[in-house]
Amino acid sequence: MSRRALVHPGTRVLVQPEDGIDPVVDMIDAARHGIVVKMFAFTSPALVTAVISAHRRGVRVRAMLNPARSSGTRANDETFAQLTEAGVAVRWSNPRFAVTHEKSMVIDERTALIATFNFSDKYFSKTRDYGLVVEDAPVVREIVAGFQADWDRAPFTEPSGVADSPSPLLWSNHNARVGMARFIDTAQHTLRVQHPKFVDAVILDRLLEARARGVDVRVLCGGRHGISDYDLLDTFSSLRILRRADARVHKQSGLTVHAKLILADGERALVGSMNIDRSAFDLRRELGAVVASPAAVSRLRQVFHDDWEESHSYRPPDPLDSAPPPPEDSHPHDPDLAHE
Repeated sequence: MSRRALVHPGTRVLVQPEDGIDPVVDMIDAARHGIVVKMFAFTSPALVTAVISAHRRGVRVRAMLNPARSSGTRANDETFAQLTEAGVAVRWSNPRFAVTHEKSMVIDERTALIATFNFSDKYFSKTRDYGLVVEDAPVVREIVAGFQADWDRAPFTEPSGVADSPSPLLWSNHNARVGMARFIDTAQHTLRVQHPKFVDAVILDRLLEARARGVDVRVLCGGRHGISDYDLLDTFSSLRILRRADARVHKQSGLTVHAKLILADGERALVGSMNIDRSAFDLRRELGAVVASPAAVSRLRQVFHDDWEESHSYRPPDPLDSAPPPPEDSHPHDPDLAHE
């Protein structure tokens, strides 16, 4: 079953780094009753301060933070300690998942943020990222229900909805792979893909099938920035396969690709935390949404177009070549960037 798309007039897009951190701070500052936030990396001093200030003015704040990256390194220990000391209710994320990579926040059970960016400063200044600000009541309730289930370490399955109106949300490790595949299947004319990783045969197959039926497929990737040596094998091979199928592959210029965006026919967009990656679909907690709000999709479409125009054709090297690949010199190497 295809996802319902968000068309609520209150749905809008945040684009990073153009919009910066202020809209997120403003959301937190506007809270009057409650805030729930589930975040893979939460290290921005401004956002920590905003959350603590909300707690001190009487807002019920609950924060759920991922304890460790897949590498074992820990980003959130200091924030966890700061929130605890301030009296904010904070827990580590549900241990059922190898990693909680979801990036979401709900304000007053009325407005939700579904983001590709973490609550860390570099994602507001150095990376291409997106956020959906959503006021669709059933969607907001579903995100709160997902938060509560993980907070309680309880099972959670998305509401089934009615037959003609399924949820527009994609959850890992539940329906994200099939939701992304079905979304790609809807494309009749164009697919625009802005993702850093390509490590899932099902999604690769769907992109190739779209190309075979005449869909114009354009992929804007990040080269090897943030890709582990292990994932580089699949990512470079997948990009090479797409090129052989006459999909156009470019590499982002200037900014690091951290976004997870797919546009179908310029009318629908899939935005979320999940990379095109087996672990993202099968082992991790992730959240994304299908959106068809004209204003939101128009902005996403324009940003992709501008990024594409500034980018260059990319020929991934053979990942099994014994010679070292040429350096990725479009922007400085970030040793702390690792796409989960």
